[in-house]
Formats: sequence, structure tokens, C-alpha cells
Amino acid sequence: MKKIILLTLLTFSIATNAQEVKELTLKEAIKFALDNKADSKKAKLNIKNSEYQIQEIRSRALPQISANGNVTYNPILQLNALPGDFFGTPGTTILAPLGQKWTSTAGISLTQSLFDQSVFTGLKAAKSTREFYQINEELTEEQVIERVANAYYQVYVQQQKLTVTDNNLVNTNKVKNIIQGQFENGLAKKIDLDRITVRVININSLRQQILNAITLQENALKFYIGMPIENKISIPKTEFEVIPQDLTIKNSSTDRNEYLLLKKQEQLLEFQKKSIQAQYYPTLSFTGNYNYIGQGPEMPLFAKPADGVYWSDFASIGLNLKVPIFTGFGTRAKVRQANNAIENLKVDIEETKLSLDLGFENAKKQIENSLITINNQKENVQLAQEVLNNTNNNYTQGLASLTDLLDAENALVDAQNNYTNAILEYKLAEIQLIKSKGELNTLINN
Repeated sequence: MKKIILLTLLTFSIATNAQEVKELTLKEAIKFALDNKADSKKAKLNIKNSEYQIQEIRSRALPQISANGNVTYNPILQLNALPGDFFGTPGTTILAPLGQKWTSTAGISLTQSLFDQSVFTGLKAAKSTREFYQINEELTEEQVIERVANAYYQVYVQQQKLTVTDNNLVNTNKVKNIIQGQFENGLAKKIDLDRITVRVININSLRQQILNAITLQENALKFYIGMPIENKISIPKTEFEVIPQDLTIKNSSTDRNEYLLLKKQEQLLEFQKKSIQAQYYPTLSFTGNYNYIGQGPEMPLFAKPADGVYWSDFASIGLNLKVPIFTGFGTRAKVRQANNAIENLKVDIEETKLSLDLGFENAKKQIENSLITINNQKENVQLAQEVLNNTNNNYTQGLASLTDLLDAENALVDAQNNYTNAILEYKLAEIQLIKSKGELNTLINN
């Protein structure tokens, strides 16, 4: 039994370790998100639902046909006071029942709207609603792309920090081995060995923290793209090449989906106001009815004239005109509320335009600053590496202290991490600039 359990655990372990690691480019991550993320699916469903809304409004302009039927039993017939003249007894009043104990009716009715301003307005509004959700889908896609790209680059930063830490650990272990050998030969102090040993332990602890951070960032990326958390991924370094952007372009915030969505919402509010104003208009409709009725002392459904049950048909057609005259100023109040909602939205539109312009200018400035920082940090890394090499040589020759060597190592690590952060800031600013131009879809189309 123990052998079976061990074999099962071993098989599971092998299967887990053998799980394929998927190399995930930014384009693949975005496409995966657009196909699988809940936000994208809901946006597509909203477009489909808008088609149903159009069908619902359109149905109000089509004939409404219904069938009806009923069976009624009157255990006590109402007595009606009738002049006795009808019964040959003038000057008297006779209480006579009218109707039959059983009545059954079956029929069909038709109603056709001939003029209803609210229906015409509703059809236009429904089509605008569809356009609203189409713009909203594009905006949702842009938001998904932005979140995925930001999360994608955050993983890269942590991986680069791990690379820097690993290199630092290798170099520090080399120094430790040298000091270990010197200490064993009586050429180094124990305090120096202890200090370098503590540094190795600290670097290992930092490395574990970075590994945990990588796992968390990768899990966040998988969540943003809708990928199962247990899947393993890797990110190619070529995804993070710095390609200078064209900063001479002009902003066109009125072409952004955020702005277009609000303008479409403004149009919908205008239709809503017109729909309310339609209550001032008269409505005209055509109606037609055809019915078949059976009456008698017994249930008419299966009875015949011989049973005292008689069937007859009747029909009616007509025009219904409704002219509103006074509604207690309720319609006027609703129209004023609609106007107020439109004015509020116009304020939001102007605020959004200013925000989009600000985002565009800030993104360009951040790009410029990031490029300068990248170049400076790249030179700083090279200089820190030269300082470390010289300090290392001096230390092995006894011309520099361990403190100088450790300081040089720290300076190189800081420079490398600063360079990585500069690249991250550039890539994040690049996303914002592409977003400001309304071209986030180019990240999957290129």
C-alpha cells in the first residue's frame, strides 16, 4: 500500500514539474485577455442585448394581436326593473332577470398604433444605445489592454531584479570564498568572514522575497488575462526593448472612446427628453375585435340549441384618439429634470476632455524624462561596474577594505535596479501615450 501511495505521489510530482511553460508575449497576453476576461465578454453581451432592445421598441410599432376566452357561471341573475308595458301589464313594474346562468366567450382582438411619438423616438434611441455599447466595448478592450500591459511589465521588473540579485549573489559568494581561504590561512579576520557571510544570507533572503513577488505579479497577470493560476508562463526579454516614440504628434481627445462614449450618452439623454416631450402629443390607434358568445342555462361549451344554449358572433372596429390636455405640470417637471441631466453631462464632457489632454501632455513629458533617465542610468551601470571591478582588484591586492568592496557592490545593484525601474517607467509612459492617441489596439495588430 505504501508503495502505491509513493508511486502515485511521484507520478503527480513528475506531471506537475513537467507542466509546459508557455512563453507569453504581450500580444498573446492581450489576445488571451480579450477572449477570456469577463469584462470583454460582458461588453460583447451588452451589444447583443442592445439588438434585443431594438426589437422590443420596434414591436410597439407592429400590430398587437391576442386571443381571449372565458366561461362565466351566474348562480344568481340580477333582476332588472322593467315597465309592465313590455309584458302586457301597463302601469306596473316587473322585476325580470336578464342574461343566462352560463355565458362563454371566445374571440380575437387587434390593436395597431397609427401615431405615437414616443415609439418613433424610442426606435432612434434604441439604435443609439447599440452604438453606445459598441463604443463601450472598444473602451472596455482598451481598459483590458492597459491593465494587461501594466501587469505584464511589472512581471518583467521583478524578473530583472531577480537577475541582478542572482549576479550579486554569485559575486558575493566568490568574495566569501576568497575571504574563507584567507581566513583559513590566517590572512583575514574572522569579522570580515562574518560580515560577508551575513551579506550572503541577506542576499538569499532578498532573493526569496523577489521570487515571491514574481509569483504574485505573475498571478496578477494571469488574473487580468483570465488564465488559470496554475499555468506556468515565461516572458521573453525582447518584449522590453525601448523604442523612442514620435512626440511631435498632436492630441485629438475628441476621437478618444472616453469622449465619444460621453457624447453618445448625451445623445441618449436628448432622446430621453424627447420621449418625455412625446407625452404632449396625441396618440392614435386602430382596434378591431371579433368574438363568439354562447349563452344558456347549461355550460355552453358542448351544449346545443336543443339544450337552450345559443351561439352568436359579434365584432367591432374603432379608432382611439387620446389628446393630453393637463397633467398637473408633471410632464414639464420631467422635461426640466432631463435638461438638468444633459447640462450635468456636458460638464462631465468638458472635464473629461481636459483630463484626456492632460494625460496626453503628461505622457509625452514622462517619455522624455524616462529616456533621459534610461541613458543616465545605463551610463551609471557601466561606471558602477568599472568601480566594482577596480575595487575588487584592489581588495584582492590588499589596497581596499571589505567595506569599500561591499559599498561598490551595493552601488552596482542600485544602479542596475534604477536602470530597470527607468525602463519600467518608460514602458508605462509609453502605454499612456499610445492610449492618449487612441491606438492601444496597435499592441495586438502589429
